[in-house]
Amino acid sequence: MSLTLGATWLGDGRCRFLVWAPHAQTVEVLVLAPQPQTAIMERIERGYYEAIIAGVGPGSLYVYRLDGSHERPDPASRFQPQGVHGPSQVVDTQAFEWGDDGWSGLPLESYLIYELHVGTFTPEGTFDGAIPHLDDLKDLGVTAVELMPVAQFPGARNWGYDGVYPFAVQASYGGPDGLRRLINACHQREVAVVLDVVYNHLGPEGNYFGDFGPYFSDRYRTPWGLGFNFDGPESDEVVRFFVENAIEWLTEFHVDALRLDAIHSIVDLCARPFLAELSQAVRTLAQRLDRRVYLIAESNLNDVRVIRPPQLGGFGFDAQWNDDFHRALHTLLTGERNGYYCDFGGVEPLAKALTEGFVYSGQYSRYRRRRHGNSSRLIPAHRLVVFAQNHDQVGNRMLGERLSALVSLVSFEGLKLAAGTTILSPFIPLLFMGEEYGETAPFQYFVDHSDPALIELVREGRRKDFARFDWQGDPPDPAEESTFLRSRLNHALAGQGLHRVLRGFYKELIALRKRLPCLARPSKEDMAVRAFEKEKALTVRRWVGAGASEALMLFNFGDAPASVRAPVPAGEWQKHLDSAEERWHGRGSSIPETLVSEGEVAINLSPKAFALFARAPGAHEVMESLRTIMLLSTETSGSALP
Repeated sequence: MSLTLGATWLGDGRCRFLVWAPHAQTVEVLVLAPQPQTAIMERIERGYYEAIIAGVGPGSLYVYRLDGSHERPDPASRFQPQGVHGPSQVVDTQAFEWGDDGWSGLPLESYLIYELHVGTFTPEGTFDGAIPHLDDLKDLGVTAVELMPVAQFPGARNWGYDGVYPFAVQASYGGPDGLRRLINACHQREVAVVLDVVYNHLGPEGNYFGDFGPYFSDRYRTPWGLGFNFDGPESDEVVRFFVENAIEWLTEFHVDALRLDAIHSIVDLCARPFLAELSQAVRTLAQRLDRRVYLIAESNLNDVRVIRPPQLGGFGFDAQWNDDFHRALHTLLTGERNGYYCDFGGVEPLAKALTEGFVYSGQYSRYRRRRHGNSSRLIPAHRLVVFAQNHDQVGNRMLGERLSALVSLVSFEGLKLAAGTTILSPFIPLLFMGEEYGETAPFQYFVDHSDPALIELVREGRRKDFARFDWQGDPPDPAEESTFLRSRLNHALAGQGLHRVLRGFYKELIALRKRLPCLARPSKEDMAVRAFEKEKALTVRRWVGAGASEALMLFNFGDAPASVRAPVPAGEWQKHLDSAEERWHGRGSSIPETLVSEGEVAINLSPKAFALFARAPGAHEVMESLRTIMLLSTETSGSALP
């Protein structure tokens, strides 16, 4: 089946409609506006219905009538201007004038991701409202913007994971052309765009897919409802639906990467599962378009099968989020040990996260009460995305507190420590909107459902989610508009007091990551990490090209000064950053500008502080580095896209 799902304007006064509806005996297209008309659709192979209708163009509103009684929006609707219960609208997907000619994407290794929620990022809560802030993000050093899901959801307020029309862009955000304008503006600034998509469930309100066909499986449930039918009878068409959806985001909207939500909730027992089919389709598309496009997964399984190549039995994704890094860092900074944080604590877990990726690689997890994960030791560093905080780790706290509320902004040494650990890691760093200046607004969970019974179910679900964390009090009401309004950013803070200092600190860290070759190249192999559990300290040494570029980082996560002796290659090491310096509103530093090592250094670190040194190479090391660079250039010249 090569025809495109949904309504396709053919450009000559005609529109083709294609819908998969094997549950229906008859399907009609009801065009509601501007010129009402009805057309009976022809049933073709495998439960599809097709009709080509004259006099229907962009802007026309329509629904499908199933078996003469049920009128439903199009499952593959491109736009729902009146919400999830209203009619679908025909869209001209080719009318937008793109200004990103020559854009072919960025290497994944150069991604520095900034995650944002469109509705709370600005007072306008729209795609167009976000565009004026792109220059600030570019100035900060961001190379990729990640949008939380924008598929049509109920009402005007939602995180986006309750979307029910995967092809339709949220009307209250600005619809499909609003999204195109934002992506176009990003590309004109050489900033990539990552889009969150949800292929594990649909939201409960406005979900009429079951009236059309067996989209869902009664054998599998997710925490949010029925799972999709990816491996039962007629599942090929369900797979086709979501693969086509992914391809549309990458082609018609010029998205550079898709981040798939919670793939651990996708159950698929096929020998060639949906995720592998999707990965293959995206790789084929990248080759055809000569563009860098990527798939990034969220999975809580700590399973390298997600990013292992298909020929080795994996799904072939390009990267995945690593929650273990966050949890190891969070427990050090806050001391929290409730909920899933009970599996972490001390410096050793963070040292393992830095050297391998997954902390849990097969050992027993007290939180899960079973063995968890497998080893990511052999997974390249650029295939793991790390963060000090993200929408889940903030928003799924009962009060939605950011790290700035958990680590005092008055002394804010912990915030700088979180930034340094994440940005100077060998992985792909992700920042959550407002993190860079210590945003004080919480990010709380909010919905805008119309059904009071459904709202009560959401409230009860949130209370159950928090049961294992021992948090006191009641969570904010997700249905109250005030919960949403509290979660809006206050960008003016970025220019004030300590917030301005913190933003400058993030900018300096990102600049150092880009400027020093040993930090710009994500690699776990060219790195040595040593944990000092008693002192709560950590040393990290990273290098590239036989020592042509080498950095030494020393971290103290404790509340007291720490004295550390660590093996360090001989030579002079120049200080590039010291979080304890007064310019960064620190307590003052006693660390010298230059370290001279004869194979070991002894250094005193201020509480909750870190320093970064870099070593100038000798003549022999420079020659070795040049040979390495020439060899790598020879090996990679003319290579295909990664």
